Amino acid sequence: MSDDPRGPVLTIGRLAATAGVTVRTVRHYHQIGLLPEPERDASGYRRYGAQAAVDLIRIRTLADAGVPLARIDALLHARPDEFAAAVGDIDAEIGRRIDELTESRRRIGELASGESLVVPPEVVAILNRMRGFGISELRVRLERDSWILLQAMNPGAVPQRIVDKNAALDDPETIRLHLACDAAIDWAPDDPRLDRLIDEMDAWEIRREQDDSRPQNRALISSHVSEVSPAWQRLLGALAHRAERRRTAG
Repeated sequence: MSDDPRGPVLTIGRLAATAGVTVRTVRHYHQIGLLPEPERDASGYRRYGAQAAVDLIRIRTLADAGVPLARIDALLHARPDEFAAAVGDIDAEIGRRIDELTESRRRIGELASGESLVVPPEVVAILNRMRGFGISELRVRLERDSWILLQAMNPGAVPQRIVDKNAALDDPETIRLHLACDAAIDWAPDDPRLDRLIDEMDAWEIRREQDDSRPQNRALISSHVSEVSPAWQRLLGALAHRAERRRTAG
């Protein structure tokens, strides 16, 4: 700042520092017409007076309060009653945004804490039943994903599928085989224990096919589940092959 008969004179850097903003911000305000840009002096520099500093501080204060830049110019030139009305409108708009963000946070919280954001409460209960039986969290997550896909592709089938799944979880043999499949996740595809598990799973599927009181054609492991484990992939492939062979033989 220097002595000048016209009052204090500032460079753009001193102006920005006085108002607590960056030089880039001052230039942005120039570009959008919010702060007038002075002509260059004989030395090629733009010089700002005290009024520019006052205006810039007012602009910064309004912007920091959440007033959109597009509305600041009108507020700078508004009468007191117009200013009060405009601020009231802006406050109401900010309130609506806060309500929207609060709802978004609630939904994000639900997503972080469980599955209730993406599947119905009845399905969440099924997933928790599986956890209660000691079924692995990986298998529960994959089960959840299968419900998400079912909702997207065939939402009308979800209610009956919920009934069927709860009935399956009432069967001790089904739970035993779920746990056996969990144990097999890290087995090699040629592990001899897998052959015995395939036989057990196949016998389980045959019993379900023969029992009309149970939902039919429900594979315990879906195709997307098999992708996470070579052993599960072989298990699913073997079961599908045997089921197809029975259908063609019948």
